[in-house]
Amino acid sequence: MTSAHREAVRTARSIVVKVGTTALTTPSGEFDAGRLDTLAEAIEARMTAGSDVVIVSSGAIAAGMEPLRLTKRPTDLATKQAAASVGQVALVNAWSAAFARYRRTVGQVLLTAHDISMRVQHNNAQRTLDRLRALHAVAIVNENDTVATNEIRFGDNDRLSALVAHLVGADALILLSDIDGLYDSDPRKSDARFISEVAAPDDLDGVVAGGGSRLGTGGMASKLSSALLAADAGVPVLLAAAADAATALAGASVGTVFAPRPERMSARRFWVRYAAESTGVLTLDDGAVRAVLEKRKSLLSAGITAVSGRFHGGDVVELRGSDEVTVARGVVAYEASELTTMIGRSTSDLPADMRRPAVHADDLVAV
Repeated sequence: MTSAHREAVRTARSIVVKVGTTALTTPSGEFDAGRLDTLAEAIEARMTAGSDVVIVSSGAIAAGMEPLRLTKRPTDLATKQAAASVGQVALVNAWSAAFARYRRTVGQVLLTAHDISMRVQHNNAQRTLDRLRALHAVAIVNENDTVATNEIRFGDNDRLSALVAHLVGADALILLSDIDGLYDSDPRKSDARFISEVAAPDDLDGVVAGGGSRLGTGGMASKLSSALLAADAGVPVLLAAAADAATALAGASVGTVFAPRPERMSARRFWVRYAAESTGVLTLDDGAVRAVLEKRKSLLSAGITAVSGRFHGGDVVELRGSDEVTVARGVVAYEASELTTMIGRSTSDLPADMRRPAVHADDLVAV
């Protein structure tokens, strides 16, 4: 019997499909345009059935290795960026050629973590993707490896796909790679148990997730984290093998499905919790932690015990308890220098223009 969550993926009118590096390469690591053609055929069938599809495609560095005569995936940043520079051209050309068979136009969207973390760039990316879909073009999204550094990377395209799914208001996210679903341990072991559905955190008890392959940066740990991120935002997720792409896209009857939270998180709250870059830290006393977490109250200056970082009003900061554990994130109302003078002071003791909450309840998201 098909679960309601698989049915939600099957009937989704707007979906994001993430294609991993291993889905586009041979076992020896060579970029394989034939595999991409097969995936495009499955995606085209879904679009013909009436769904809008945004593709988050890995594979740029792998696609750039052969033209640059690299025998193994580079490890230094400069060579990675050079390979990505060459590979991005080959990758988008391959997608363009694949969809040209169906008379579809492809548009490339390259993003860095900074683009998503900054509200203006975040909104610009959203408008671009929305407009591409409105014009019936197929958006191919990838991390901009040619300029991304270790400090501003998403880390892998799994997380990027989860952020894009919320960015475009997708009804479902499908993660395709060489893994056919979630197991409680390494699936190469005979005693590994397949998990068909993750409906609640208890379903993950005892699950051990591993790292990535030599060609990709993801892995089960990355896919699990990204699936949970998207599900927490209200987007159902299907994790399946690229070899089963046609079945996954047509009927969602394979792989592992992740149930979404009942109510979709607002775009602003999602941005604060997952996408925005934190520029500072506010340390709270125990009473303020309880007020923020249990009573959903605004954070007042009286409950702040320390301020660190350089930030301005409107920036996102982390809220931590006395044990230095982050309990929430929020949009701060004052710059750091102002807030430092307000530490521990009650609202009535402050000048009239400084009596607003340090972080309003509407701009607070527990983590």
